[in-house]
Order: sequence, then structure tokens, then C-alpha cells
Amino acid sequence: MGLPDERSWTLLTGHGHVLVEIARNPEARIRDLSAVVGLTERTVQAIVADLEAAGYLSRARTGRRNLYTVNAESLFRHGAQDGHRVGPFLALLAGYGDAGGRSAATGDE
Repeated sequence: MGLPDERSWTLLTGHGHVLVEIARNPEARIRDLSAVVGLTERTVQAIVADLEAAGYLSRARTGRRNLYTVNAESLFRHGAQDGHRVGPFLALLAGYGDAGGRSAATGDE
């Protein structure tokens, strides 16, 4: 019996991966996000729209690009994490606050 394929599933959903990457790099283009998270540009674009509609992030145009701001106060959507905010999760996985500019992505000081 062989070992299971380590890449057959991941702990985070595509939405989680995209949110973490936006917290890491709030100036990322859809193309950049797609390359990092391993999803098509169309899928990433739909996920960003979902996250924005749900209040997890907002985007503002700066010239020809978007600048994303993550709402660290947003609550997880699943009942098993009822009452927990996404900020500490993003701090752990995205490392915002560890390097310059990352805290701006979440609105934290």
C-alpha cells in the first residue's frame, strides 16, 4: 500500500489561500495571486469578489491597479469557529506586522 498523495487536498480552501496572500501582499495583481495560490485568474477574480462582498476585504483603485485592505475584524463563517475573528489567523499565516507595510493590509496599527 503506497503513501497517500500529499497534494491531494489542502487544509485551506481557495478563499483562505487568496485572503492570506492578499494580507501578505495588498498590492498584488490577480495574476500574481493566481500564480501563488495555484488557481486560475478567473477563479481568483471570483474569490476576490466573494471576499469583498462578504466584507473580508475592500479594494481601491490606485492608478491602473487595485490596493486591497483586509478587514481583520471579520468573523469566520463556519459555526465551528463561531465568534473568532480572522485577524489572528492572518497574523499567523500571512505574518503581517513582521515586515514593513504588512499591517496596512489589515488596518492594524
